[in-house]
Amino acid sequence: MKKRIAVLISGSGSNLQAIIDHIDADKINAEIVLVLSNKADAYGLIRAEQASIPTQVLQHTDYQSRHDFDQAVLKCIEEQQVDLIVLAGFMRILTEQFVSHFTGRMLNIHPSLLPKHKGLNTHQRAIDDKDSEHGLSVHFVTPELDGGPVALQVIVPISETDDASSLQKKVHSHEHSAYPKVIAWFCADRLLCRDNNLLLDGELLPQYGLKEIIQNND
Repeated sequence: MKKRIAVLISGSGSNLQAIIDHIDADKINAEIVLVLSNKADAYGLIRAEQASIPTQVLQHTDYQSRHDFDQAVLKCIEEQQVDLIVLAGFMRILTEQFVSHFTGRMLNIHPSLLPKHKGLNTHQRAIDDKDSEHGLSVHFVTPELDGGPVALQVIVPISETDDASSLQKKVHSHEHSAYPKVIAWFCADRLLCRDNNLLLDGELLPQYGLKEIIQNND
């Protein structure tokens, strides 16, 4: 049976498009039953409509508190009987109550090699710290910001000529394969989150997940 996915967005939805494409190519055994945005002008809504996926806009500015907004989002998701929530450029920090409600059923992609560089401006921070490598992490969401168990990391080298913009492009070029890969694992019942540990095909994953090392990114 296909898993039911809700995708939460705030912007262009390029990762959403990658997921749609992988589903259409039968690489993910799932259907997206809802794309929800906290911004009415998010281009990802157009991507969803073009793919005949139901959309919902809940603008956080219309709610008095984070709790009220999160409860409205939760209600929309629960109505769709969702198996997995995918955060795809959703620029809101979710409340602990919301996150705990969906423990083991919510994924995020973060542009750094966690646990390094949690939060924002990760590419510039990697350069400022003179890191030799950078990358992305696909992880389950927990109440700790960018602190949930990691399923997969893609590692890219940082060259002497890189700036924040070029490094962002390096990392971003791998998001559209890494994120769908982990989603496919989950939707095939291969990836399980149990007590903050991850199992893939019944085997305990190493701390901070599997690694894909990109040797040459030019």
